[in-house]
Amino acid sequence: MYAIVSTGGKQLKVESGTVIVVEKLDAEPGAVVDLDVVFLADGDEIVVDPAKLAAATVKAEVIEHFKAAKVIVFKFKKRKGYKRTKGHRQQQTRLKVTEILAVGGDAKKAAKAKPAKAEAPAEKPAAPKKPAAPKAPAKPKAPAKPKAEAAPAAAEAPAAPKKPAARRAPAKPKAEAAPAAADTDAPAEAEKPKRAPRKKAEPAE
Repeated sequence: MYAIVSTGGKQLKVESGTVIVVEKLDAEPGAVVDLDVVFLADGDEIVVDPAKLAAATVKAEVIEHFKAAKVIVFKFKKRKGYKRTKGHRQQQTRLKVTEILAVGGDAKKAAKAKPAKAEAPAEKPAAPKKPAAPKAPAKPKAPAKPKAEAAPAAAEAPAAPKKPAARRAPAKPKAEAAPAAADTDAPAEAEKPKRAPRKKAEPAE
């Protein structure tokens, strides 16, 4: 049985009894810490479901805190006379894996990963309806006012005397038709005599 845990931004494959080096943890030597599980394999069974992995845990014991080997950092800029040399030693923690639990890990982690659904509040009994207030008696309707009688028709005014019709001007006599043109005794133009067709000249013998 082995697991893959995540700590310090790195993932490591661990088994029971494995000693690993990780980024420094805030725990005293001898203390037991829990590591986050991202993969779990138990024989032929493989667990990758986040809900099930939330219930699993890997327990490890803190052995010691120490500094890693020194790393030299050298900086320079050519033709500028700039040179700087620095060293760095990373703080680390050595752990020993004590056990891998597939089920029954940290209850808080499981609750955080899959919070239980809040139970719906029980329905409150409906409050009894208040009895409706008695309606006030309807007020008697006032008697309808009699309609005012129609005003008597206005007295017909005397008809105005008709004006005498204007006399029409006598129609103008139609102009007599112009007398037909007098027949003239002038003889009609004599018709011009028609010219006889010219005879073709006979060919000379």
